[in-house]
Amino acid sequence: MTPKDTTAECEEARLLLQAELDGELEPARIAGLAAHVAACPACAATRQELGALSRQLRGAMAYHPAPDRLRAAVRTRLGAPPAGPPRWRAPAAGFAAGFALAACLALVVVLPRQGDAPVDELVASHIRALQATHLLDVASTDQHTVKPWFDGRLDFAPPVRDLAADGFVLEGGRLDYLDGRPVAALVYRRARHVLNLFIWPTAEGDAPPGASTTQGYIALRWTEAGMRHAVVSDLNRAELDRFVRLWRDKRDTPG
Repeated sequence: MTPKDTTAECEEARLLLQAELDGELEPARIAGLAAHVAACPACAATRQELGALSRQLRGAMAYHPAPDRLRAAVRTRLGAPPAGPPRWRAPAAGFAAGFALAACLALVVVLPRQGDAPVDELVASHIRALQATHLLDVASTDQHTVKPWFDGRLDFAPPVRDLAADGFVLEGGRLDYLDGRPVAALVYRRARHVLNLFIWPTAEGDAPPGASTTQGYIALRWTEAGMRHAVVSDLNRAELDRFVRLWRDKRDTPG
């Protein structure tokens, strides 16, 4: 049973936790929420419960692309009415059906894929780590120190790669929370730019990197070897693309 706290601050925090899990909370609010949760056992327990419920719901929902027939039907319904009856005599049921089809299509298109994390959530986690001075749980440039640190703290073993020779210095790692579950966050630095590389398991097959941009940050996401990867930084796109190429080309060293 979650410990109860009736303070106004905790009541507000519980509402913000739901928005955070939905990827709808602004980065500035996320930083304040993180500080409150860190100091409040009741809200920390609530966050765990909400996260578990989110994972359960996501696991139960199947993702299906809209079939061509549905897309065609929506376009037809939203287009001009067929010749014949005047516009004012067009059946109301036809409009209602078209609206319902459009709503279904929008639902299918907008829902994220299972195991994915919205770009706003990724960027918010990146900003929160910088603002809340919680960038590192384990500080080390040695991949053989960082990788074993995750043992027993996660239900998977994230890969850790040394890219210092190519100008991307490993600074360490930490535990983070994305898509309703704990994830590994590896921290790299390129000059004055910090890169957060988030890694967590996925059942999806390999997929090439895809880019998203928001609030001046770039997020590149891809899957390989049963792991979803997402790197976020204010580094320029060419350098971030180079980081991803180097990461994907370099094999893990045992240890």
